[in-house]
Amino acid sequence: MKDKRLLEEFRKIHPEKFASEDEIFSHIHAGDRIFIGTGCGEPQYLVLALVNYVKNHPKAFFDAELIHVWTLGVAPYNDEKLQGNFRLDSFFVGDSTRNSVNRGAADYTPVFLSQVPDLFRSELIPVDVALIQTSLPDKHGYLSLGISVDVVESAVEMADVVVAQVNMNMPRTQGDGFINIKDIDFLLPHDEPLLEYSVKAPNDIVQSIGRYVARIIEDGSTIQVGYGLIPDAVVPNLVDKKDLGVHTELLSDGIVNLMKKGVVTNKKKTHNPGKTIASFCMGSRETYDFLDENPAVEFKRIDYTNHPLIIARNRLMTAINSAMEVDLTGQATAESLGGTFYSGIGGQADFMRGAVLAPGGKTILALPSTALNESVSRIVPTLQEGAGVTLNRGDVRYVVTEYGIAYLHGKNIRERAMDLIAIAHPKFRPWLMETARKRALIYKDQIFIPGEKGMYPEELEIYRTTRKGLNLFLRPAKITDEQVLKDFFYGLSEESLYKRFFSVRKDMPHKRLQDYVAVDYSKKMEILATIVEKEKEIIIGLGQYELNSDMHLAEVALVVSDKFQGLGVGKELLSYLIYLAKRQGLLGFTGEVLVENKFMVRLFEKMGFDTEKRGEEGVYEMRMWFREVGYGDRI
Repeated sequence: MKDKRLLEEFRKIHPEKFASEDEIFSHIHAGDRIFIGTGCGEPQYLVLALVNYVKNHPKAFFDAELIHVWTLGVAPYNDEKLQGNFRLDSFFVGDSTRNSVNRGAADYTPVFLSQVPDLFRSELIPVDVALIQTSLPDKHGYLSLGISVDVVESAVEMADVVVAQVNMNMPRTQGDGFINIKDIDFLLPHDEPLLEYSVKAPNDIVQSIGRYVARIIEDGSTIQVGYGLIPDAVVPNLVDKKDLGVHTELLSDGIVNLMKKGVVTNKKKTHNPGKTIASFCMGSRETYDFLDENPAVEFKRIDYTNHPLIIARNRLMTAINSAMEVDLTGQATAESLGGTFYSGIGGQADFMRGAVLAPGGKTILALPSTALNESVSRIVPTLQEGAGVTLNRGDVRYVVTEYGIAYLHGKNIRERAMDLIAIAHPKFRPWLMETARKRALIYKDQIFIPGEKGMYPEELEIYRTTRKGLNLFLRPAKITDEQVLKDFFYGLSEESLYKRFFSVRKDMPHKRLQDYVAVDYSKKMEILATIVEKEKEIIIGLGQYELNSDMHLAEVALVVSDKFQGLGVGKELLSYLIYLAKRQGLLGFTGEVLVENKFMVRLFEKMGFDTEKRGEEGVYEMRMWFREVGYGDRI
């Protein structure tokens, strides 16, 4: 148990600071602006005591404005009977204040949280009284703001009257949150459990989103994780990463668990190495205990943690946040549903903009594809009327749903729309596609295969290494691959084009490319062999087969980028196509190869194809009846 004797010693030295509640609250005047501590650091007893004081002295003051970031408490000041005494103005809308804000009984101030301290200091938003919560004092008279430094430290700096609820359950945290007792006007000792925050257990959809996000995050990255179920669910999927760092606004149970497991070491941070940097914490009692006197964690003012140029000092800075809607051009709202205020700007834009300035930085927006029991799509043609654009089209790099990853940076509107439609819920894709066509966001003749037949078969993605040691990612073609396939085809030599298409034709227009990306997977298979160069996926080979339903055979074809021919890419593609065709129950392959294409002829023969020369056309017609043992034994 923490020692309270020091507090009693200070009571003897400064008896005037330990006044009665009536005396303390008598210093509040009509029209005063009263700041309340943030989130889980809210001084619950102090707030309730203030409300009870007003109930007992209804004419003590009128029209006081309560200012806070947001509350997890019950917000007793929202009682309609007290509307003549209090009006709330919040920088973030929470569950207990949402109804009041949207019915006009309370106010919401949209602002980047990094700018709130300047609003206080410039007195654009004056602070007359600050109600805060602190730890017990040390022998030097310093109390800690504990889990809520954020804007609280700035409010204390500017307030005319500072009232602190001293709570032995508040941990002493390192960083900017120390206040000397001489800078506090009144202390009200009262021990009570701190507010705790937890999210419900993630479902399969949320887990799937978390796994996709984990793919994007590199070892040694410094991460920021936002507020809510989705960002929180990402964190457990990072347990296999190495030497992560943390520079975040919100510190959660999940991040603390990664620290305990040695995943977060902060060793490779380029700014504040060795330290987890946060501004406030919302978590469990166990997490608060971990933070007490822990030198590995520092709580900083929010104008430091959220300053984009500070954020940008971290190499591989990765900001992970969520949204309620994303439109097909890449705009996102995280604060309102149409004209209904739901949350707030918060620090999301601060971190998304800071991360893109960082060397190797990434921004990730993660969200379920639907809401309200799959009745509403979160990916929409346009944001609802009245919605606040929290992130504009330039802020977002990655968008992730349970259906995959869309990378938007550097993409034109057509490419963005196609990428986002591809990760929308399947039942909304036809609507999105049709609306996008009407709005000329995509090609008006864009082909789309609806239903299960056109669903991207993610389970067919595999990694392989060729006999020459080249690491490949083999995956089905997607509807979003048109541009990269265009680059692939136009990168082929005339000789390779002729050998593949038996034609001197050199063009590959949109209409032809659609045959490769709009795939009915029940009739056709397109497998791409890709590598990554400078963080960009490059296609170096294409293998395909198309079903001949009359014979239950399929015609197979391959083409490999000139630069990568002879490295085993074709063999891996053909082997995988054989495996997939066998799994589909096909009896065999047929294929046509020019006689002069000796490399491909040898490959087909090595894989078990029989050859038959067709007339004088200079073409081998190849046929393969599947054997019992094949590529499937390697899978």
